[in-house]
Amino acid sequence: MTSADAKDLIETAVRRFVEEVPALASIKLVVALELRGRGDVQQFRVQMPELKVSKEVASDARVHVTMRREFFNIMAGEAKVPDWIEAFTYGKAQASGPTQILQLIENVVERSEERRRTRRAHKH
Repeated sequence: MTSADAKDLIETAVRRFVEEVPALASIKLVVALELRGRGDVQQFRVQMPELKVSKEVASDARVHVTMRREFFNIMAGEAKVPDWIEAFTYGKAQASGPTQILQLIENVVERSEERRRTRRAHKH
């Protein structure tokens, strides 16, 4: 996978995630994304909310996310928010950074998922 392909996949994954959790659209954040492959590590800087992805070390990142590249490729193409929650819960993806920021993101995602489940329950 070239870095251009990876960049496109990252943009797709972030856009899809933010569509599902619109409250994240306004959060100003720089994320360092590390994709580990066979003997290779690619580092990306993901800036939000205006979504700029670049292949570089994100020395100004507040949050660091690490996962296997082949796992990310699958997740970026088809994962929904519950899949990402499961990935972080079971260690397929790891995030580190200031506790307040990680908890804020977690709370926003949980509230969004709760609203989605409530809407689905009311439709049935």
